[in-house]
Amino acid sequence: MSMLSRVASNIYWLGRYLERAENSARIMNVNSNLLLDLPKTIRLGWQPIIEIVSAQTLFKQLYSEANELNVAHFIITDTNNPGSILSSLISARENARTIREVIPREAWEQINTLYLLAKDAQAGIANQRHRYAYLNKIILANQAITGILSGTMTHDAGYEFLRLGRNIERADMTTRILDVRSSTLLPDIEPSQAPFENIQWMSVLKSLTGYQMYRREMRVRVKREDVLCFLLQNNKFPRSLGHILHQVQFCLSALPNNSEALSELKTVQQQLIQVNPRLLKQDKLHEFIDDIQLGLNAIHSKTATSYF
Repeated sequence: MSMLSRVASNIYWLGRYLERAENSARIMNVNSNLLLDLPKTIRLGWQPIIEIVSAQTLFKQLYSEANELNVAHFIITDTNNPGSILSSLISARENARTIREVIPREAWEQINTLYLLAKDAQAGIANQRHRYAYLNKIILANQAITGILSGTMTHDAGYEFLRLGRNIERADMTTRILDVRSSTLLPDIEPSQAPFENIQWMSVLKSLTGYQMYRREMRVRVKREDVLCFLLQNNKFPRSLGHILHQVQFCLSALPNNSEALSELKTVQQQLIQVNPRLLKQDKLHEFIDDIQLGLNAIHSKTATSYF
């Protein structure tokens, strides 16, 4: 464990920062498409993106209004925002640099390339088409890194810390998207606009790259209750909370000194098993997700205390 105690934190946060950059790129692109799909009478805007990343206070300090360009800068390139894509990739690169002896050289080179791509392409994000292509490159480069690490890194305790960080970050984003998207998209929908609620829930699925897998599984049109069941309790889809928590359990079980973190995890898993997503009206869904988020924070805290 002596080697691990030195690198565990870096490799865990490497997993988190890479996942964060990929998730942020996806929600930006999906929001752009969603605005094109909705009729002009439905005002949606960019504020929900700031709410998803829980950065309302910081955003207000830096920008006067939540328009497309300001939100794009804040989420993608603003290094004053520690959660921006560029900030996340700077942090990921720094964590990777300090553990270069632990990760495959190809992974380090790819992380470095991704960081340079993010840094060099900043100027064009005002142009929507350029931004869309740029964010897609971020997503694909991230997935390439995940593939390199999976296929070439020894699957020892270090690899479990990497996967643990990735999955805790992923669980955090899945719950945030569900919470904010379900409440802020179309709050006062009129009967004539009911078909557009469909588009709202399609955007939730697309933010988690889950639209095709949902259609394959459910074979029905996109409905709120079905989407909640799929993204909370499906055990086979990689961005469903049920699957993610199972992966966290798998990672923790492979590590020593895991009892406290596993205990917190069991609590969250029980909450998830006991809930019926179909019965969750908006206020109850919000309460439930708040509880899950507290549980995820507790898992993170116990992990940090036990290993870092």
